[in-house]
This record gives sequence, C-alpha cells and structure tokens, in this order.
Amino acid sequence: MNRRWVLASRPGAVLGDDIFRRDDGAVPVAGAGEILVRNVYVPVDPGMRPAMMDVAIGVDAFEPIPLGAVVGYMTVGRVEQSRDPSFVAGDWVTDMLLWQDYAVTTGRTARKIDCTTVPPTAWLGILGIPGLSAWCGLVCLGMPRRGETVVVTSAAGTVGSIAGQIARNLGCRVIGIAGGENKCRYLTERLGFDAAIDYHAVTDLTGAIREACPDGVDILFDNVGNEMVDAALPTMAVAGRVVICGQIADYHLAPDDRPGIRNTGRFVSHRLTMRGLFVYDHAERFDDAIAQMIGWMDAGDLILEEHILGGFERLPSSFASLFDGSSSGRLIVRIDESLDRDIQGE
Repeated sequence: MNRRWVLASRPGAVLGDDIFRRDDGAVPVAGAGEILVRNVYVPVDPGMRPAMMDVAIGVDAFEPIPLGAVVGYMTVGRVEQSRDPSFVAGDWVTDMLLWQDYAVTTGRTARKIDCTTVPPTAWLGILGIPGLSAWCGLVCLGMPRRGETVVVTSAAGTVGSIAGQIARNLGCRVIGIAGGENKCRYLTERLGFDAAIDYHAVTDLTGAIREACPDGVDILFDNVGNEMVDAALPTMAVAGRVVICGQIADYHLAPDDRPGIRNTGRFVSHRLTMRGLFVYDHAERFDDAIAQMIGWMDAGDLILEEHILGGFERLPSSFASLFDGSSSGRLIVRIDESLDRDIQGE
C-alpha cells in the first residue's frame, strides 16, 4: 500500500482538520529509465501553502495544487527499484516526491545524495532548498560585505536561521526578528546573532530596528511579508538591499487583503533596491553553496535545529504548527521507521 495525503479543501485563514485527506493507493512500479523511491524523511514547508490556494490567490510561479492531488514538497528517500543505470537500490536521493510512501521519478530531477558524512535530513535543511534559498538570497541578491548590518525576519525559522548564520560567517553584524523571548534567546545564545528583536514585545517595530541598527540596515532578508518590510524600510541605509525570500504572514490572504508598502520614499532618498528570490534562478550556484555550507557545518559554524517526529499520520498537524507560532527550526516527519533504524545501525 502507498499511503498518501491529498488536498481535500482550500485552506482559509486557519488550517482546519478538513484540509487534508488520506487517500491510499497501490505502490507504483518503475518503468524504463525510472526509479522507485521509498520516502524516509518528509519535511513540512510553509511555502507549500500558497500552492494550496486557488488560482486567484496562488503564487504566479507555481500552479495551484488541484483538489484531490497529493500534497507535499522535497523529500529524502532510498531507491527501492531502479531501471536507470545511474541509480541502484539503496541509493539515497532527494526529489519532490510529496507526502506519500512511494513515488516514481527519473534522474532528470532526482539528486543522488551523500549521507556518509552528513545525515540524510541535512539535505532537507541546510543542504536542501531552505539552505540554498538562504545562501542564494543572501549571497547572490544581498551581496553582503564584511562589516555590514543584516536584519533577518522570521529569524528562528529554517531559512531565516540559516541566512543569519551565513551573514555572520561572512563578517556581517546580524539582527534577527522573531516572536517570543525563547526564540530570541536561541538566536543570540545558540546561533551567534548579535541581537534579536521580539516583535511580540515591542509596540514600535521601526523604532526597535532603528535602536538595534543605529547606522542603518544594509540588507533586509525578509521571510514574513509586507507589513514587516514596511516597518523596516525607514531604517535602511544608503544603497541598502531588500531581499524578499518568503511571505509567511501573507500566504493565506487574498491580494486585496494583503498589507501594502507605504514607506516607498526611502527607495528614492536612500537608493534602495528590492528583489524577490526564486531559488532555481541560481541553480548554477548550488554546488558552490553546498560546498561552502558543508565547510561551515564541519567547522561547527552552521547549524540547524531539527525536530524529527515519527509517524505518517503526523504530517497534517505538523504542517499546521508552522503557522501558529509553536514551531521553530526544521520540522521533519520520519515516515519509514524501518529504514531509519537501518541507517542508525539498530
């Protein structure tokens, strides 16, 4: 049997229990030139939410997920059957194989990964799309210079926490914005951020950013949305760069309901630039990014807090926790415990 979670209804402002539905099917069979992969680790990603909306309020770069279709994003699994000479049974791979036990794919999209020196889950975090988004957004679009000030929003989240550490490793002063005292303490005490702002505890976010960044913000790396960008704009330094990586606070809103950006005068007076990140535009830099981040990982200069939960049934509730403020770090569900025991030598 191939367990699968499918999209049962379009989400509203609050993710209800009726959004997903179990719809199990037969295990697929690999055809000529294909591989059959059994998923082991399945992450939950906030970026999946806009694709769950209807076409009117989805993200233009992605087609909305049809009702009744399997949901999900990138996963890590092992090859069960190969009809592609580039792969053999037992190979670890990562691909967009969704929330299901088994999927058929090809070498055009599946990436064989080395799990001998890093754990498989690293390829869903630091070495996966979150880490690549952080690296490409900061390095390719932010273009940081040593001594500059970088502000990262949703800084305790997966992408934000990686982006902040990359900025620190490149010699920048890093300020994180997060919700809650514990998250802010984690940023400064565990990840080495220079300061953190608890947006729950301040009434004037612009003032709080200005106080933490008296010389101005050179790079704003945003994962939250328009309201937070607008609050940060008055604090930007001359020739500052705004990188729009994600909009987690706006994903569930229709375009007419999303906050606007009012402080646009700063773009003129301080010659700012703002660019949106589509990580696959920088695919030619992925190998450079992975090599540099592995080096930082080996040196202990780049870490990611992982929360690994066991059980296929936990995927829907784990996804909902991304939007209620209860999660931090990278949330991953292990759906094949037998393979996990195998790699741990149990």
